[in-house]
Amino acid sequence: MSDVTAQAADILRVLDLASVVVFAITGALVASRKQMDIVGFLWLGVITGVGGGTLRDLLLDVPVFWVVDPTPLALCLCAAGLVHFSAHLVASRYRFLLYLDAFGMALVTTVGTAKALDMGTGALVAMGMGVVTAAVGGILRDILGQEPSILLRRDIYVTAAVLGSGTYVLADAAGAPGGCSTVLAVCAGFGLRACAIRFDLFLPIFRPRPGRMPGHRGEVR
Repeated sequence: MSDVTAQAADILRVLDLASVVVFAITGALVASRKQMDIVGFLWLGVITGVGGGTLRDLLLDVPVFWVVDPTPLALCLCAAGLVHFSAHLVASRYRFLLYLDAFGMALVTTVGTAKALDMGTGALVAMGMGVVTAAVGGILRDILGQEPSILLRRDIYVTAAVLGSGTYVLADAAGAPGGCSTVLAVCAGFGLRACAIRFDLFLPIFRPRPGRMPGHRGEVR
């Protein structure tokens, strides 16, 4: 393994662990809003932290990352436990949760995309793995915490993950160094999501239209 390849692997390893911790904190903060006990904090923290990466690894048919190395699992437990005793110090937990979740989304999207590319998948599959890694943990957190799912809200979330993963794929295809691709992808994903939070941006939504009445021109008989 060359020095450049080893350095890129180290960067992704650090990002992977950081994203796990960030997502675990968001899960624990949801537990604090729901006034759960410490077991609830640990449960939501772990599920949110490793949920997306677990599905990604299963789909890629590789060993699940936290089974091979339990460090991410331990970090989730530690982060959730700390939040249990310190969540009251965060003045506005929901706003903080949104931005923290955006940062975690950008990190895990990048890690998931890079891992899929390293496995030899095509660009489209790699982007899909990045989005799966980013979204599944949050979906599980919202379901278990009885929050509106990120898929059912009009917020720009999955779109930001697509932008981040697409940025990484394009930068990698252009021959950019791993570190540069990572920074660009994280900035793109987090930047779009943060702007959506700050300025209440969302994509146009589907609006139902009344059906044709019998006898209208163009009716299929």
